[in-house]
Amino acid sequence: WSLYFHPDLIRGYSLIDKVSDYGFFSYETKEALHLSEKEKETLNDIVIKITEEYDSNIDEFSQDVLVSNIELLFNYIKRFYSRQFLTRKAQNTTILSQFKHLIKTYFNSENIKLNGLPKVHYFAKKLNLSDSYLSDLLKKETGKNTQEHIHYFVIEKAKNLLVNSNITVSEIAFELGFDYPQYFSRLFKNKTGQTPLEYRNQLN
Repeated sequence: WSLYFHPDLIRGYSLIDKVSDYGFFSYETKEALHLSEKEKETLNDIVIKITEEYDSNIDEFSQDVLVSNIELLFNYIKRFYSRQFLTRKAQNTTILSQFKHLIKTYFNSENIKLNGLPKVHYFAKKLNLSDSYLSDLLKKETGKNTQEHIHYFVIEKAKNLLVNSNITVSEIAFELGFDYPQYFSRLFKNKTGQTPLEYRNQLN
């Protein structure tokens, strides 16, 4: 079965704001959900209820019932994907190891200086995964999504430059691939609670 609905069906409901939280909408076909027989039955039961509601006489509760069942379907899919990340631990560990190697290599090479901060898509493409799937996998395995890992590495590199060199904060920002030093300073303070200068002065 396939389920299609117009966005207007859920407009006016809280579900419209939650759709972006369901990362699986951005997954590739190869990242499909593998279901047990019991899980298939759970999803099929919800789809049957949606079908029955759609085919019945419309009343003032029809849309509410349809939308609540669609949201229930999405939540079960989210739960089953969470389970899949756990049951594919060995495969995930390999991907995590490859990701760590890629991000360390990037930040320890001239790439950061020449090409700037890497995008999430850079690592996802290298690992043959969609952006969303990689981020969700990393979040499950490490507690940080891809963007958070990128920020962690850039802040660590910035700390080393602040302590072990005399170049200005602006020069550090440009060396780390930031187009605007203000953005670097804002990110640094957001992650450490201090401005780059405060961090440098404290340790020197």
